[in-house]
Amino acid sequence: MEYFAMSYYQLLVFIHVLLFVLWLGADVGVFMLGQHFRKRDKYDLPQRLILLQLLVSLDMVPRTAWALMVPITLTMADAGGWWDLPGWAVILAWLVGGFWLWLVWDAHIHDQTERAARDRMIEFFLKIGLTLFYLGLGIASLANEAPLIPVWLATKALMFGLIFAAAIMIDVAFKPVGPQLGKLIAEGSSDETEIPLLRTMDRTRIWVWIVYLLLLATAFLGNVKPF
Repeated sequence: MEYFAMSYYQLLVFIHVLLFVLWLGADVGVFMLGQHFRKRDKYDLPQRLILLQLLVSLDMVPRTAWALMVPITLTMADAGGWWDLPGWAVILAWLVGGFWLWLVWDAHIHDQTERAARDRMIEFFLKIGLTLFYLGLGIASLANEAPLIPVWLATKALMFGLIFAAAIMIDVAFKPVGPQLGKLIAEGSSDETEIPLLRTMDRTRIWVWIVYLLLLATAFLGNVKPF
């Protein structure tokens, strides 16, 4: 029975690492496609729009991994003996993660519709709630040494909340891209249509780099466990 429990925990750790690799690896691909989309001197507009379509499709990988990280992290904390969660809490975590995953894919499948806009609005508030949850969990654990006792794990929970916050800011900063891209397609490539779009992408990239740094720091804490 003890061997089975250890194997179950190790499986969860493997899935956790796999989701991290998919999240960060695919997101770097999204970043590179965005970089090439910016090169109007190298690609014509139809080619750049194809790059953008590829970007949107590839972006579903980190978004999927992000949603699954919620139930995996909490289940892992319970299975590893880091946090004694009641069964209903673990089930709730999976229901929340599953619902979030459905919102992400439903919005993608029905893109540019009122249904997609509704999905993304619900997802936005769900992410705010999860941000507050992980920030509160990390801060409370650091202050009270409970419910997460190891400092590295409490800090990791806090940083996961910060990742949520920075990732939300990516979506907020990227929001003007829709109308700006529509203007670019309708009026063609010019300084008037390109420069505002590039400025929006530049502002978004700041938050992207913050997410990357936080992800690497979180991975370091989880593997090295320095304190």
